[in-house]
Amino acid sequence: MKPLTEHDIRASFVNSTKGEAKRMHVPRDLGEQPWDDLDFLGWRDPAAPDRSYLVTELDGRLVGIALRRAGKSGHARKTLCAWCLTTHQGDGVSLMTARKAGKSGQLGNSVGVYVCADLACSLYLRGKKSAGPGSRFTESITLGEQVERMVSGVRAFLDRVNS
Repeated sequence: MKPLTEHDIRASFVNSTKGEAKRMHVPRDLGEQPWDDLDFLGWRDPAAPDRSYLVTELDGRLVGIALRRAGKSGHARKTLCAWCLTTHQGDGVSLMTARKAGKSGQLGNSVGVYVCADLACSLYLRGKKSAGPGSRFTESITLGEQVERMVSGVRAFLDRVNS
């Protein structure tokens, strides 16, 4: 992923008003992000842990979405991320919901997906971050194919937000 600026990020949101995008917390460490290892930029809002954000390039333009984390379960169970297929213990995977873009979102419609709560899917795939022993299984496809599968999942979710 190419490095992003705060302005790029704020201007990319499709399911937020301009005022909401202006008020959201953008990562302060943009210059320190491992851009070469990221397929999308995802982060949690430090002021509101139930809010997360995702920005990626889609069809040549930046697209950002605001997400909400559904209630915490607190159970010691293992759950699989729908995008990177990393297994997490406890609350490592959460149901993230996004208000739909446009009129449908204004009417209160949303879509959801179970993904890594920290949105670090790109780093889990590349072995740059670990969710613990047994969290990643050996696959017969290449890393590039795994990344493409994850990116396809992100795009499918963005299509649902935009539909």
